[in-house]
Amino acid sequence: MENVIQALKEKLAEEQISTNQTIKELHSKDETYHQTSLPDLVVFPKSTEDVSHIMKVAQRFKTPVTPFGVGSSLEGHVIPYQNGITVDFSLMNKVLEIKEGDLLVKVQPGVTREQLNKELKKYGLFFSVDPGANATLGGMAATNASGTTTVKYGVMRDQVRDMEVVLADGSVIHTGNLAAKSASGYHLNGLFVGSEGTLGYFTELTLQVYGIPEHIVAARATFTSLTNAIQAVTSILHAGIPIARVEFVDEASIMQLNKFSGTNYPVKPTLFLEFHGNEAGLQADVAFTKEIMEDHECDNFTSESDNAARNHLWEARHNLAYAYIHDYVGKKMMLTDVAVPISELANSVIYARGELDKLNIPGGLLGHVGDGNFHSLIMIDMNNEEELKKAKQFNEKVVRYALARGGTCTGEHGVGVGKKPYQREEHGAALDVMIQIKKALDPNNILNPTKIVDID
Repeated sequence: MENVIQALKEKLAEEQISTNQTIKELHSKDETYHQTSLPDLVVFPKSTEDVSHIMKVAQRFKTPVTPFGVGSSLEGHVIPYQNGITVDFSLMNKVLEIKEGDLLVKVQPGVTREQLNKELKKYGLFFSVDPGANATLGGMAATNASGTTTVKYGVMRDQVRDMEVVLADGSVIHTGNLAAKSASGYHLNGLFVGSEGTLGYFTELTLQVYGIPEHIVAARATFTSLTNAIQAVTSILHAGIPIARVEFVDEASIMQLNKFSGTNYPVKPTLFLEFHGNEAGLQADVAFTKEIMEDHECDNFTSESDNAARNHLWEARHNLAYAYIHDYVGKKMMLTDVAVPISELANSVIYARGELDKLNIPGGLLGHVGDGNFHSLIMIDMNNEEELKKAKQFNEKVVRYALARGGTCTGEHGVGVGKKPYQREEHGAALDVMIQIKKALDPNNILNPTKIVDID
């Protein structure tokens, strides 16, 4: 790698290049159970020109390049399994422009979701995509992240108006424009969002933002059974209630949540909900929702409009993964991620819970059920081969159940390496088209190799 380092130093400062062992270890993993792997070096670009130079050097020496935001990914996206260069975007963290009149913002990829919303609040605006983790916006675009607000505002791909992308040869392109719609050319935003660093690296993103709602109400509803809770969600959607968030948490996860967050919620299948709008309209929406819930044997419905109470409710929900990690020290988290048509949601969740009960491994179910996306969270001992095998078999069963019903192997976490084995089964001949696109844009396979697809 000495030749690569010397070439990088032609335009990068000494402090932008690191071979420090601790730095490399920090960039060898994400937040899950996937096997770690060290990069040979880590570089910290400050500009588009820096990223272009890194790509040109990598292309010259055919050196693998892996992107890194904050390492919050869940399917091994940022793990450099072929070593090489990891590109850490933490120094490209500026909010470049807020165009409040157009409801647009231009950011560098290292800006985090919470950082952006702090800036937008001054203008009465907010960015809608909320995956829970304080991820970078570049990473969220790379994985087409979504989260709790998707049911109302859409996924990351729906928010991207334009991106500046550095390609494998170091050239720089823009994928869109500032217009609210366009019928011009291929939809490159749609191609690059969700490509997980396998087609190019984002150096600027222009994103849609929204006005902060006049009034927000949060609610919590408990049910006599898991089936009733999920069917209540389906009824809410069919009724056309403009719900902003609707999250499902099962009994096992409510127990973990109470232990970690100091809450005292009933240990029953629970929905967490949120409504955005004007005060008069929300009163009607909440009342109608309560009626629907009661039709599905909801035995407790509590609403909160106080800001502190709402924040406490959602903070507890967002901390659920950490509640499991905190309680099972030494174990690793496996978080499955499937999405199915709404009509298949209840049976899919029931199936997953039944299979999870057979494992005798700690875990629970949760999810953004308003868009058919749910997760099974299980804590596994990586040194116990039998337990690891059972966990992987469980994940495979849940994925194949979803695929057989017209669903997807990943609703929001992305493919990485964890969901790569299911790409042919889900996409069929369309996977060959993806491989051809990868070959066209990255013929030497230097961009985040081993992720999504394999090419020769």
